[in-house]
Amino acid sequence: MNGIFAQVFTIATLAVILTKTAPLLLAAIGGAFTQMGSILNIGLEGMMLVGAFAAIVVGAVTNPFIGIIGAIAAALILALVFALATLTFKADFIVVGIGINLLAAGVTVLLLTVMFGNAGVTPGNIKAILPKIDLGALAYTPIIGPMLNDQTLLVWLAFLLVPVYSYVLYRTPYGVHLRAVGEDESAARAAGINVTRVKFISILLSGAFCGIAGAQLAMSTVGSFTAGMTASRGFIAVAALTFGLGRPYFTMLACLIFGAADALADRLALAGVNSSLALTTPYVITIIALVLAALRVRSAYKARARKALASVGV
Repeated sequence: MNGIFAQVFTIATLAVILTKTAPLLLAAIGGAFTQMGSILNIGLEGMMLVGAFAAIVVGAVTNPFIGIIGAIAAALILALVFALATLTFKADFIVVGIGINLLAAGVTVLLLTVMFGNAGVTPGNIKAILPKIDLGALAYTPIIGPMLNDQTLLVWLAFLLVPVYSYVLYRTPYGVHLRAVGEDESAARAAGINVTRVKFISILLSGAFCGIAGAQLAMSTVGSFTAGMTASRGFIAVAALTFGLGRPYFTMLACLIFGAADALADRLALAGVNSSLALTTPYVITIIALVLAALRVRSAYKARARKALASVGV
C-alpha cells in the first residue's frame, strides 16, 4: 500500500495534473461564456473532438502552431452550426448539442477512413507534438519548478486565460451584457441589448476555446488522433463549469479537481491498480460534483424564492 502511495503522490503527478487540467479548463471557460448567457452548451465534447482531429492533420502537414489555428477553425465551424440552429432556427439547445457531438464523432471517423484508410487512429507518420517550455534554472525550484517545467504553451495559456475571462466578464461592456442576458433576457432586450448577438458571440467563443482544448489534448504528449479520444472530457468540462457556476476561479478550481482525478487514475493504473477501477475515478468525482452543484442551485432558488416572498410581505 505504501509503495502504491509513493508511486502515485509524486512531484511528477503534479505536472500531470496541470497537463490533464488544461484541456478541461479551456473547454470549461468556453462553456462558461455560453452558460453566463443562459445556454447550456453540451456540444463542447464534439467541438473538442474536431479540434483535436484538425490539430493533428494540419499540424502534421505544417507545424503544431498552425495546427492550433486549424483546430480553432474546425471547432468554430461546429460552433457556427450550433449558433445558427439554436438562435436562427430556434432549435432546442440540448438537442442541438447532442447532434453536434454525434456529428463530430461520425465526421472524424469518416475523415480518418477516407484520408488514411483507418477508422481508428492516424498513421504513425502523421504526428504533431507541441514543443515544451524549458524553464532553465527555474526548473530546479522546489515543487513549483518540476511542476511547471516542460509544459506546453497551451497549459500556460489555459491558466492565464482565467483572469482574462474574469476581466471580460466583469470589466467589459460585453461581459455586462452577457450577464444581463443570463439574468433576465426580457429585461436585457428591453434595455436595448442585442440578445441574439451577445449569445452568438458567446457560442463562437466557446467553439474557439474548445478548439484550443482539442489541440492541447491531441498534441501535448501523444501527437496523434484516435477516434473518440476526448473520452467524455467535454461533458466533464460541462460538469466543472456547472459546479463552478460559470465563475472564473470556481470553474478553474473544479477543473483542477477533475484534472487531479484523471491524473490519479493514470498513476494508479501505472502503479498496478486494476485499470477499470482507476479509470472510473474521474467519472465518480464528476457525478459527486454534479450532485453538489444541483444542491447548490436548489438552495439558491429556495433563497431567491424566500426573498421574493418576503419582499411582498408573504
